[in-house]
Amino acid sequence: MKISSYFKSAVNILIAINIMMFFFHSSYPGGLNDALALHFPQNEKFAAWQFFSHMFMHGSLMHLLFNMYALWLFGTHLENIWGKSRFLLFYFACGLGAAAIYTAINSFQFNEIYSLLTETGLSNFDISAMIQQKSYPPAVLTAEQASELMSIYYVPVVGASGAIYGILVAYAFIFPNNTLMLIFLPYPIKAKYFVPALIALDLFSGVTGISLFGGGIAHFAHVGGAIIGFLLMIYWRKKI
Repeated sequence: MKISSYFKSAVNILIAINIMMFFFHSSYPGGLNDALALHFPQNEKFAAWQFFSHMFMHGSLMHLLFNMYALWLFGTHLENIWGKSRFLLFYFACGLGAAAIYTAINSFQFNEIYSLLTETGLSNFDISAMIQQKSYPPAVLTAEQASELMSIYYVPVVGASGAIYGILVAYAFIFPNNTLMLIFLPYPIKAKYFVPALIALDLFSGVTGISLFGGGIAHFAHVGGAIIGFLLMIYWRKKI
């Protein structure tokens, strides 16, 4: 296969960019997260372009491989049906929507904890200093609340997972009876059951904090991408 024909596919282009970005990030001193990962809006490292750039950043090789495999496995079928332009529109709409929903939920959770501090008479300056020093008043916040506050403020989100979840939803719409399998559950399940179950698991993990796949996963970004994918599929189905 010629290189020029390989890059006629939007899926292949996205995979190539993600791989290049991963190796740039890994080889750059200090990494690229400060500039390109999606930070909380009140964090001084936040920039508007991060809503887009975070989709090309991944936290580990395994994170990259899982996302790119899913993009290739499911995205190829969608691009073959929709064409390059519509596929890219869908992909980026889901990724940007996932980031917006994730940020909105984080802001709500952050403000809830923040209000507990202001109710004690602490000024915005005092609270800002507390966050910068990564300290908290035990009489006001529990260790869990303080951990959540600091995590929201300091831990950026990376990865194409929000866009991938949108693609999964679209795949389930178009190929509902195709069977899929989880690695830890080697039993074929139809896409129309598999995808909703996966999203429900993410929603459960996001609400409860109990994650079957370990920590550091932006569950609400996954759910956000799925929501945007669902809304787009409903809208496009009515238009077609």
